[in-house]
Amino acid sequence: MSTVGFGLLLGVAILTCFSMAWVLGANSNSPPFAPAIGANAISTMQAAFVIGLLAAAGALMQGGAISETVGQDLIDGVQIDALAATAGLLTAAGFMAVGIYTRYPIPAAFATTGAMVGVGLSLGGDPAMATYQRLGLFWLMVPFMSGGLAYTTAILLRRDDVPETIGVPLLAGLVGMIIANIRLGVIPSPAGDQGTVAEFVSWQLGSPLPVASNYDIVMVLVTIVFGLGSFYWVRTQIQASIEGGIRSFLLVLGGIVAFSSGGSQVGLATGPLDNLFRVELGLPAITLLALGAAGILAGAWMAAPRLLQATSREYAQLGVRRSIAALVPGFVIAQLAIALGIPISLNNIILSGVIGSGLAAGSGGISRGKILFTVGFWLFTLFSSVAVGFGVYRVFAFVVGG
Repeated sequence: MSTVGFGLLLGVAILTCFSMAWVLGANSNSPPFAPAIGANAISTMQAAFVIGLLAAAGALMQGGAISETVGQDLIDGVQIDALAATAGLLTAAGFMAVGIYTRYPIPAAFATTGAMVGVGLSLGGDPAMATYQRLGLFWLMVPFMSGGLAYTTAILLRRDDVPETIGVPLLAGLVGMIIANIRLGVIPSPAGDQGTVAEFVSWQLGSPLPVASNYDIVMVLVTIVFGLGSFYWVRTQIQASIEGGIRSFLLVLGGIVAFSSGGSQVGLATGPLDNLFRVELGLPAITLLALGAAGILAGAWMAAPRLLQATSREYAQLGVRRSIAALVPGFVIAQLAIALGIPISLNNIILSGVIGSGLAAGSGGISRGKILFTVGFWLFTLFSSVAVGFGVYRVFAFVVGG
């Protein structure tokens, strides 16, 4: 391919990546703040502004693992070039557009994963069965993990013998302990990669007294301090005003989930270009993540308000406590997926959480028929995107080669 042709194809690939990130920013980061809007803790425009900043920050600090999985681990024996990346991204974006038009939530993780598998097979690559098994097992467990955690959380918040000055701060303490152990790009580690706050403090103090593999007493103490600090802050807020304190926690929780959403979603847009940027162009990974973060930021600021208004009405009907029960699993599972490098769709997690929290109240809040239809639609998306991605790349290769 000529230099001009490669430059043109590279430009199209970058534009497609940005557009995909824009769609993700517009559609996939709204659920975290919808409950806070429904509870009148923040306005729609303020939420859209904050979502954009937090999701973009999450994309920069935590997006590398998902991007690597999507770009390198879905197919064996071949490297994804600019043409293949463009074909995969356009296929995934097409499925997302269908979902927006039909108003059925198409998981971006399923559409992108399927599209890239199809493109890789069309390139002549071999199926990465070990990766598929790992992804399939995690995706299969998500509804049970999210629904189960949400159900347990909702039961805790509804118990009469557990006052809200204890129940809600306990959840905040759990969130704080997890925050102390999530990997962030701005924190160095002894291994030279992303580090955690607990790990960094231990590293600076000399990592004394090992407790378990790669974990020591200092890391345990830092984790406890974060948990106690979060518990104390939320408890103080609730003691001053129960409803006001719960809304404050809901707002902070929404911000944390939005940050996690950016980290878990950006790789769906940037992953297909991972090999192109790192190997062919020799650029650092942060360059590609910055492109995805910019797209997510633009999408959140330009298109999220309308979706926020719609989803906030739904969450207002759920109530703040049930919303908290749905968001806590969203944060936990999103961070687990990031740590494992597994692409996910946050909407799937939140939906499972809403169902689980609804069961604690005596109703799932959604019909069994709708659940079955949604799951079937998701599976159709996954497998049909493989076929479409395969065909789109063949068409592109024929046109470029011809």
